[in-house]
Amino acid sequence: MPDGVQCSASPLIADWLQEMQQGRSDFAAMLRAPADGYRDTIREICQQPATWAATARRLATYQALAASSLDSCRRVVLTGSGSSQYAGECAAPALRRDFGRPVEVAGGGELLLRRRSSVAGEPTLVVSLARSGESPESAAVVETLLEPEPQTRHLVVTCNAQGKLAREFAGDPRVRVIDLGAHLNDRSLVMTGSFTNLVLGARFLGWVERTGEFGAMADRIDAAGRQLLSTWPDCLGGLVRGGIQRVVFLGSGARFGACREGALKLLEMTGGRVATLAETYLGLRHGPMSFLDERTLVVCFLSSDPLVREYERDLIAELNTKHLGARKLIAGAGDPGEGLCQDQDMAIAYAVPRDTADDDLVLLDAMIAQILGFHRCLEEGLQPDSPSVNQVISRVVGEFRIHRAEAAPK
Repeated sequence: MPDGVQCSASPLIADWLQEMQQGRSDFAAMLRAPADGYRDTIREICQQPATWAATARRLATYQALAASSLDSCRRVVLTGSGSSQYAGECAAPALRRDFGRPVEVAGGGELLLRRRSSVAGEPTLVVSLARSGESPESAAVVETLLEPEPQTRHLVVTCNAQGKLAREFAGDPRVRVIDLGAHLNDRSLVMTGSFTNLVLGARFLGWVERTGEFGAMADRIDAAGRQLLSTWPDCLGGLVRGGIQRVVFLGSGARFGACREGALKLLEMTGGRVATLAETYLGLRHGPMSFLDERTLVVCFLSSDPLVREYERDLIAELNTKHLGARKLIAGAGDPGEGLCQDQDMAIAYAVPRDTADDDLVLLDAMIAQILGFHRCLEEGLQPDSPSVNQVISRVVGEFRIHRAEAAPK
């Protein structure tokens, strides 16, 4: 953090976890007395709302650094791998509106292969989002771009100030680091709190001149997240258990980024035993609808935009008419299930004003997916902290060879 500034979220997190442990739900009881195999994951899911407001305040201390990084840049590229890339996809639509300039999301692997981030050498800011910053391609992307793109600046947003990505380029003035705090560097294999706070870290770039408003937004979503965790986890567990073998996530705009993360979360946490799909509402009709059968849970993140919501409601009504899917979860602001829910369906009304921007709701969407994945992981007899039985995947991607482009012949 900037010199002379101290910001600790620990008391806020401890107070909220203690409050939640006093609840009467089965989920609260699991948090009170967590078993080996899920003690990290359940804590990291549950502490999220308290971390969001704290992260907003922490980010405000980086206002000058973020503003100077953005200065004179004509385009922004958000990059990361896996969940970190999806965090960028959740933030990008809002940043395009806030900046009024091109904002692209590119996976770390994609940038590594194409070996450039700018267009015709125009000044570009590459924002690397990373939980640990230890994945092989994380530092390799920055290293690959530094020499051929002298006008490209780099901003690392990470939960691990001691990671390779944060430390490797400490002597280069073109690379700056925003440290979100070690308390967000999830111990569990799956990213939960690190994901939602990386979304906030990316979103902050659009609010650098409005840090007070950014904090107020985080406070509102913090309150809604607490209400969600206090009310819905047991119901979500019942929804994803039983004969469900497939889960489809539907969303538009920024909410589609949450869908991509949700599909990955269910896939990771069930060791691939539950098949998942992320799609847009309008895209589902063009082939992917064939994925839905009588074993499918359809998770619908309903937009707050009135026009977008009408298109989404039409698609859900079509699924009802065609009797596709075993059951649906419809989540959003206002009354998302109105006229859409059938016998086995569930609607979750977020505790926010009806006109809350979709960009702000992605944190709640992601938390729903995390809770679904947690419950189904246990249903499969797996351990949420490390659900990959044969270590097919790991918390940090293992080392692999980084190939260097051959120098052009002189």
